[in-house]
Amino acid sequence: MRFANPLRVTGGFLLAAIVAGGLVAAPVDGRTQSRGPASVADLADGLLSAVVNISTTQNVTPRGPGRVPMPQLPEGSPFEEFFGEFFRDQENRPLPPGPGSSLGSGFVVDADEGIVVTNNHVITGAAEIIVNFSDGSKVDAELVGIDTKTDIAVLKIDTTGRTLHEVPFGDSEKLRIGDWVMAIGNPFGFGGSVTVGIVSARNRQIGSGPYDDYIQTDAAINRGNSGGPLFNMDGEVIGINTAIISPSGGSIGIGFAIPSNLARNVVDQLREFGETRRGWLGVRIQPVTDEIAESLGLGEAQGVLLSGVEKDGPAEGLLEAGDIIIGFDGAVVEDQRELRRLVAEAPVGRDVEVEILRKGERKTVTVKLGRLAEDEQVASAEDEESGDEQPVAEAKVLGMTVIELNDEGRAKFDISEDVNGVLVSEVEEGNVAAQQGVQPGDVIVEIALTSVSTPKEVLDQIEDLKAQGRKNALLMLASKTGELRFVTLRMD
Repeated sequence: MRFANPLRVTGGFLLAAIVAGGLVAAPVDGRTQSRGPASVADLADGLLSAVVNISTTQNVTPRGPGRVPMPQLPEGSPFEEFFGEFFRDQENRPLPPGPGSSLGSGFVVDADEGIVVTNNHVITGAAEIIVNFSDGSKVDAELVGIDTKTDIAVLKIDTTGRTLHEVPFGDSEKLRIGDWVMAIGNPFGFGGSVTVGIVSARNRQIGSGPYDDYIQTDAAINRGNSGGPLFNMDGEVIGINTAIISPSGGSIGIGFAIPSNLARNVVDQLREFGETRRGWLGVRIQPVTDEIAESLGLGEAQGVLLSGVEKDGPAEGLLEAGDIIIGFDGAVVEDQRELRRLVAEAPVGRDVEVEILRKGERKTVTVKLGRLAEDEQVASAEDEESGDEQPVAEAKVLGMTVIELNDEGRAKFDISEDVNGVLVSEVEEGNVAAQQGVQPGDVIVEIALTSVSTPKEVLDQIEDLKAQGRKNALLMLASKTGELRFVTLRMD
């Protein structure tokens, strides 16, 4: 701590200590005596026996399945250079063939059944999994199930002749930035290590999977802490320590933990089914940008925009491309990540209320959720019926040349018969359409949520938007296979 006017004490010393409650100094006999923060020894003592070390043996090859690749990160992200722990890309680091080993952490959540939770990457490719206890004993573990999307694994051990201690999951939604937390694990092979810090941030995305929602903490987390618990001060598990940012592999005070509310649902499903069973809405989504919000006449960017609805999916006939989802099952939807997480965590087969904005009108529809397949690819969309407007040869608008979509155009660009709209035949280089990725062969399906089928309708819609004082035009485009997307084009 730096002071603007440092104090100089003659004939004695000025001592100070920063503690959880603030700066504490008690003068004794003309001197200042400091004291540290309250001890967490009692809390740690009651939790240590429930935290275990995980060791594995595995057969590895120079590019074997035991490697954990670094996640794809946005270009220029600070994570690119310093993403050290647990997702480090090791493709260029040769590994010797033959048996290998890995060390991580875990914790007991059910003492009667012998259920242990850890990270998937701790046990990936393991031929043998061994759970090591704080008293020095160890036992082989059976793999119950894994979820690669959240990096969680559930193990089971034989409890015969053994008394286990379990720890409960807490409510990670109650965490506040600045709350004290405790990590216990096996850093660098030193089992039973306890570190304390605070919640530095919440809802962090680090590019590791589709449901990123990490707790960030400055409690020291190092190599070997993977899969270990992050506790609140009530002794509840509010996170599973998973990753750090580090240039050296050691802690620099930026660690990440999977929130307990996300982890608990995954653990319960792995225990019950041996796999995850996530909800599926059957829609394609994209963010509502400021430009899209302006083009739709919204006061502010909010919710998630539907760019397509899966044929024969749960939402078919209920939701439409162009709908903006602002609420799901009673929760407010802020962005794509939030919607993905809410849908994935909802039980399969459940009827959920989806709150939407459709052409400016607020509606609520009820959708019965399907089950998301692990390899699900939402690529199809609803067909659009063409109108009776008489076609014109072509029109030039916003840097595009648009023509009627006829058999000749379908053949030239190999456009599916299911795609209907107005064909973009040319795009001027460097103009606004080209900058937004519009290409010859794209088909304009809608403008400002109104379907178009002729070049004249395209011109009319653009003129109407300009007359309303809009600065952007929202276009729904279809690829040659029918995949839909929205783009916004500046009209001034």
